[in-house]
Amino acid sequence: MWWHIVFLIFHISICNQDTNIFIPLFLDIKVKKMIKKGKEKVVKIKSNGKLQDLQDIANLLRRDVLRMTTEAGSGHPSSCLSCAEIISSLFFSEMHYDRKDAKNPDNDEFVLSKGHAAPILYSALKHAGVLKESLSNYRKSKGHLEGHPMPSPSEPSIKVASGSLGQGLSVGLGMALAMKMQSRKSRVYVLLGDSEIAEGSIYEAAELAEHYNAGNLCAILDMNRLGQRGETLEGYNSGAYKRRFKSFGWRVITIDGHSVKQIIRALQKARHHSKPTLIIARTVKGKGVSFIENKEGWHGRALTEEEYQEAIKEIPLPPMPLVNIKMPDKSELVKGKKNMKKIRKINFKIGKDISTREAYGIALENLAEKDKKVLAIDAEVSNSTFSEIVKRIEPEQFIEAYVAEQNMIGMALGLSIKGYHVFASTFAAFLSRAHDQIRMSALSHGNITICGSHAGISIGEDGASQMGLEDIALFRDLPDSIILYPSDAISAEKLVHLANQSKGIKYLRTTRAKTPVIYKKEDKFQLGDFKIIKQSKSDSIVLIGAGITLHECIKACEKLKKQKINSSVIDLYSIKPLNIVKLANFVKQHGNKIVVAEDHYSAGGIGEMLAHELLNTGIRIKTLAVNKIPHSGTTEELLDKHSINARHIAMHAKTFV
Repeated sequence: MWWHIVFLIFHISICNQDTNIFIPLFLDIKVKKMIKKGKEKVVKIKSNGKLQDLQDIANLLRRDVLRMTTEAGSGHPSSCLSCAEIISSLFFSEMHYDRKDAKNPDNDEFVLSKGHAAPILYSALKHAGVLKESLSNYRKSKGHLEGHPMPSPSEPSIKVASGSLGQGLSVGLGMALAMKMQSRKSRVYVLLGDSEIAEGSIYEAAELAEHYNAGNLCAILDMNRLGQRGETLEGYNSGAYKRRFKSFGWRVITIDGHSVKQIIRALQKARHHSKPTLIIARTVKGKGVSFIENKEGWHGRALTEEEYQEAIKEIPLPPMPLVNIKMPDKSELVKGKKNMKKIRKINFKIGKDISTREAYGIALENLAEKDKKVLAIDAEVSNSTFSEIVKRIEPEQFIEAYVAEQNMIGMALGLSIKGYHVFASTFAAFLSRAHDQIRMSALSHGNITICGSHAGISIGEDGASQMGLEDIALFRDLPDSIILYPSDAISAEKLVHLANQSKGIKYLRTTRAKTPVIYKKEDKFQLGDFKIIKQSKSDSIVLIGAGITLHECIKACEKLKKQKINSSVIDLYSIKPLNIVKLANFVKQHGNKIVVAEDHYSAGGIGEMLAHELLNTGIRIKTLAVNKIPHSGTTEELLDKHSINARHIAMHAKTFV
């Protein structure tokens, strides 16, 4: 019975104590025989716990990375080599996903926050049978395997654009919260680089992940010591990272990042913890190639063909193990209970004074009640943006992000990737600090409506630091973005619904000051269109406003009329897109001249946009905008001081005529 004793000792030594998973190494004999017979494709081996299989896959990934980057003549091979065992263990052992359906909502999700390691992600997806495209297309214009990950309709497995460091944990947190809200059993894994740990947005995400008990979120830190130009801030000081994340309430596990056994054990421990987990994996940059291991000067440098030939001699070339990747557990979505509370409705009568920010909150509340996929997320100013109405009526559809705008936008992207229609709100001025997250969300094809309230100098006494005066320029520059600017409560309500029906990054600009209702409930609003508020057959000039300045244009029109000058007034509620041909034709029939008034800096604003779009049309344009740093004051004082009120609009229009 000696072999029973040997078997028992062997079993105890290689079982994972947390999950009691046995490693059936006796199958290796069968595999080797089948490979010799050329029948390796018909054998399926459970990869979970198969340490040698995972190490073999790690080395195959390394070989792919070196070949891809050498052929491309660029890339970051050393950053990929350090995380080969981590990627192998995740994709071929611990992650549960449907290889045939990357959009399966029950899939575990992976976010490559250190996006420069894209080649090893592509290689893993290829070997897993998920990626359709040839790895030889890496960094080629003909393919979709870009230098840093970019989502593509033809490759749905890549869901997040990454490469701008410090953002992946926020996106992963958004995904994890979506899974929790949908009662799914899936998990999110985020691979972090140790250079990006210096980014503040990492810690914005870390503190909120613990606050919301995101136990389904696991971050793995590839601590390889070296950044782009030398050693990182902490180098191999794992204790510093551990103290930081533990202070936020995370569970922290420190391992050898090249030990498959330790990686598997850590991932299994993370799976059974109610708090988010950080796995600090000590690794070697350039692992597997002796002449670049732990050497400075190799970040972002591909090997030459000669160096490549030397390098692959050091990396084993095993046959690809035949693995059985686990399918995700199917989840039955919990249907929300019907809200029996009476929804607050306001009758927006013509002439009634109400701010567009309040109308935004009311419209969003009604939208959320009708559609459980609508989520409101706010940066702790919901009583000013009025998204708090959603919190009161539909609390399960509201997420408090606190004063951390960068993390809020990153979370919004993650939530949108998991199928939610996200409305993120804060003061327009504070969105500038999250510009990079907004930019990366646009590259990721996120479906997010961002509401910037308290736009412009019209907010009054709070002063310049609170005034959003750059926000239109910020959003105009984004590819395929939509910018909507309501002027009254009815248009705010209609534009909220229009944003919800549209795809991409949408910006809704709302004002603090109350404005009179000028539209009727039955009025229609469409993307790219504008509203003609006033016109006559003998107009000498067209006055264009949006938001607060539309009402100043209406007053200016009345002033001009008293001076025997007829003018038309246009509400440019859809700043982007805009049917410029329709607008030009209207202007040519009404004086061929425009005065634009906007509560925004002139650079990047509405006037600059129209001047560009109407170039060579013969239409003359005069723009009234904010051209100097504003000061505290009443709304009326500031509009007059910066020449965007009715008095100045009428004066400039008269001179122009």
